[in-house]
Amino acid sequence: MENKNSSFVKILEKKKSYIAMIFVQFSYAGMALFSKAAISKGMNPYVFVAYRQAFAVFALAPFAFFLERKRADPLTYSLMWKIFLISLFGITLSLNLYTYALNYVSATFASASINTIPALTFLIAVMFRIESFSVRNLPGFAKFVGLVVSLSGAMVFAFVKGPQVNFMNWSRAVDQKTINDSVSTLQHLSNKDVMKGCLLMLSANAAWASWLVMQAPLVKQYPAKIRLTMLQCLFSCLQSTVWAMTMERNVTSWKLQWDFNLFSVSYCGVVVTGISYWLQVWAVEDKGPLFTSTFTPLALIITAIISAFLWKEILYLGSICGGMLLVGGLYCVLWGKNKEAEIEANKEKPDSKEEITIV
Repeated sequence: MENKNSSFVKILEKKKSYIAMIFVQFSYAGMALFSKAAISKGMNPYVFVAYRQAFAVFALAPFAFFLERKRADPLTYSLMWKIFLISLFGITLSLNLYTYALNYVSATFASASINTIPALTFLIAVMFRIESFSVRNLPGFAKFVGLVVSLSGAMVFAFVKGPQVNFMNWSRAVDQKTINDSVSTLQHLSNKDVMKGCLLMLSANAAWASWLVMQAPLVKQYPAKIRLTMLQCLFSCLQSTVWAMTMERNVTSWKLQWDFNLFSVSYCGVVVTGISYWLQVWAVEDKGPLFTSTFTPLALIITAIISAFLWKEILYLGSICGGMLLVGGLYCVLWGKNKEAEIEANKEKPDSKEEITIV
């Protein structure tokens, strides 16, 4: 019995990065559902961002103080300024651009566009030479193909419908009402507005991808990850509050009551901004920014499944095929990453006489 427990613990220890990233995507799926409901009830999006960052700071502050009190090095002025700028051009810019872009694009496009983050992260990481890339070897080619397949799967998931899948005999009327609502909300938008929304959404994703890449060198300078995450949330909270006060001067928009809006803000702040950000910083240090971003497509699949059960949304064959492509592309990237790690580990072994060849 003890051997089984010890082997199970070893498996968990070995796969902890994967478990952490799956948890992060589940939390992001919950964020999409809860934030959508809160904003649709009339909560200002910029106020929502400011409050969620405040909840994150209060959730992380005790852990940052007690767990990393001795480990954290003193903050220099230059390092503090660097954390401030990374928070501004990463977290704050990404979240506020995303919420503003929702005024010009559909929710379907917003969900699909998030899956451009792995490709953007890969390009930015290659530019800064954090990730290696070569199609001449098999792992590098697998990473490239996986990213293309994953991005294609996201587009198929969002835009290719095909025949309906009558899951649990749900009515077609629900789906038709959803389609009619989506069309009516976009009819008043011009092509210029739609293009503006697409560019804003792409900019938000690029800002988030840049934030993921910037975590790798930052965590080397300041290894206290919980305190680092807390500081970024603190700066983002201050920046988002100033931005929200500039955009929304109505005092009543800032009032919180014991309702669903408070639950949504606290969930997004504590679970998503607090815990998930810290897990992502830890995963970036452990596996790199590309590994962290490749799990992004899972949130779209999880959101669709939860929406199907809670809101009885109709599933389409195109969405199912797109989900399969997403998962297939994800496994290609992870296989390439693992293969590269194995090759590097074998090269570092002084006693290894085995040659490693790649067809």
